[in-house]
Amino acid sequence: MDRRGRGGSGDAERYALAREAEDVAAVVDSIGEPVNVLGHSYGGLCSLEAALLSPNVRRLILYEGVHRRGSDNYRPGLIDQLDAMLAAGHVEDMLVTMLRDLVGMPAEEIGLLRSQPEAWARRLGNAPTIPRELRADEAYRFAPERFRDMRQPTWLLVGGDSQARERESAEAFAVLLPDARVAMLPGQQHLAMYTAPEAFVAEVVRFLEG
Repeated sequence: MDRRGRGGSGDAERYALAREAEDVAAVVDSIGEPVNVLGHSYGGLCSLEAALLSPNVRRLILYEGVHRRGSDNYRPGLIDQLDAMLAAGHVEDMLVTMLRDLVGMPAEEIGLLRSQPEAWARRLGNAPTIPRELRADEAYRFAPERFRDMRQPTWLLVGGDSQARERESAEAFAVLLPDARVAMLPGQQHLAMYTAPEAFVAEVVRFLEG
């Protein structure tokens, strides 16, 4: 799905993570039967929250981006810096800075994204939504008691070469969520669906069929 303010989706004047979760739940419920939901990076956080809103999430796959305390991932001033770059019209520089300094994406992965003109153009088109999403992520605090009754089996995917915080977060959530497990993608980082699509799909299918 195109999240709000992205692609073919509309937007609203006020923004909140809760609205993103409601959007995911609305799409899920519109299908009319239980479905599996895969969320990547910030989309993983939106999907985790949506699982509390809809009984139609059958299984949940979260590929990085879900942290107990979002603020732990942000160096002081980073989001303000990105906001300023965006205001100055330096959209591509802002996107690259975010991928490099926050996500920890190596130059070769950023180069892979930039080598796909249509997909990169879509990322640039979505870029104005990034600072507000990062502020919502920075403010996020995971409250285990809210998820105590969550019953959806959850697969926490992590790239084997990703930043250590991703593995540590996944391992923590595997303990805190009622039915969750961690799976590593050896040799991968934040973009396994691009850098190793066959291995990524195989891991997802293994969980869904298991």
